[in-house]
Amino acid sequence: MDRFPFPDDLVDAQRDWHATYRALAIPGSPRMTELRRRLLLLSVRIHWHPFWSTPAGWSPAARVELRRLTAADRRTDAA
Repeated sequence: MDRFPFPDDLVDAQRDWHATYRALAIPGSPRMTELRRRLLLLSVRIHWHPFWSTPAGWSPAARVELRRLTAADRRTDAA
């Protein structure tokens, strides 16, 4: 059914990235430094995930699909 067999930890990291990004967009948050660090950590974790070294991960469309897959969660979860 899924075109790309994304590992659960990669999907979870992308979902956490979206939630952290939204939390960082709230003006005046007292946790700005913590959120920036978390966003950086998640970005590195996503970018260097071993999945991207597999044949399924070679396609640039895989990164787009990962974001599309987690986009529905962007409106429903909270950081």
